[in-house]
Amino acid sequence: MRIFNHDITLSTHDQEAGTVLFSGRVLALTHPEDKIQMTPDLQSEWAFIVDHYAQVGVFHSHDVIWSHSLDEINRHGEYEPSFYFFGDAVNSHHQYRQFFTHLNPQWSEVVEFINSKNNFIQLAEALGVPVPKTLRFANLSAARAATDIPFPCYVKPAVSDHGAGITRCSDQAALERAFTQLAPDAALQIQAEVQASAFLNLQYRVTADGVQPLLVSEQILEGCVHRGNRYPSQHEPWESMEPLAMWLGEHGMQGIFAVDVAVVPTLDGVQYLAIECNPRFNGSSYPTLVAHRMEIPCWSSITYKTPLRSLQNVDLTDITFDPDKGRGVILINWGTIKVGEISVLLAGSLVEQFALDQELKARLNGDFVTQPSPKATQQLVLQR
Repeated sequence: MRIFNHDITLSTHDQEAGTVLFSGRVLALTHPEDKIQMTPDLQSEWAFIVDHYAQVGVFHSHDVIWSHSLDEINRHGEYEPSFYFFGDAVNSHHQYRQFFTHLNPQWSEVVEFINSKNNFIQLAEALGVPVPKTLRFANLSAARAATDIPFPCYVKPAVSDHGAGITRCSDQAALERAFTQLAPDAALQIQAEVQASAFLNLQYRVTADGVQPLLVSEQILEGCVHRGNRYPSQHEPWESMEPLAMWLGEHGMQGIFAVDVAVVPTLDGVQYLAIECNPRFNGSSYPTLVAHRMEIPCWSSITYKTPLRSLQNVDLTDITFDPDKGRGVILINWGTIKVGEISVLLAGSLVEQFALDQELKARLNGDFVTQPSPKATQQLVLQR
């Protein structure tokens, strides 16, 4: 039995209102005997997501704690905890860091170390894993004094999640503008843009048998922001990234983690460059594990913007995932519908995925509005 707390607010400096709603996306990874913590902001959507998961065949926990307070973990000590991020990247020397250190000091230490993009680059270079040209700085003053900036480049806070603070700079003027958005005392890096044909997400899972490769998917990016993933990928550079994965396992990493990799064509073939490590669940973990659970061999995950603000207005008639046919739509990050975004898994062949994508775009633009099903309405009334 496990208790899931996948609140992301301790791992990201992205302060948009929707970040608190991400705590619901782990629901499809739970089992009936588990507990799940979610923000009470999601209560209004509960009946509709329960109805959807019943249709697609996902059997999940109904034992909901409508709070993401870490105090709940201590109240349910008989449950094994599962976290999005094993630590606190937002609050320096805060009680939450002490909480994670108490649970597992080695895991907490390795997460905090590798969550720094600067530490990751330094480690990769030491292990002989190729990386893009990257300049590392302790603070903004040091970065302003640098003279060998590789344009175009990306300016990145050393500790950043959810794309927060990352800016592409084509010249010195753009670089100066990017600097004005950063905290003066925070570490940062400037990384050369690479001419990549694809960006990959290599997911690993640590088990009793050690670090196990899980799945490689190709990232769908909007600028430097992760918008989704595709599987399968024609690239699987497990061997190239093995030194990093083994080092993490040897130094106490647990659960799920991932490495982002650029695929760079060369005269001799391709080169795989490590970009950063996510020592945690990440955006592609959820569709990956749902697809693995549902035995879906070909899929993509996409985040859509929409004027709709509730699942009751999302019409999935005739496009909901059918377990017998192995194709259709599964809602993943469903709670963010309240701020006009929703992430889904599209299962099926590439042709089927394209058709699902086009149909779903039309419906999410408000062209189709449906009334909630009788079952969902009944559940909503009971929940209230």
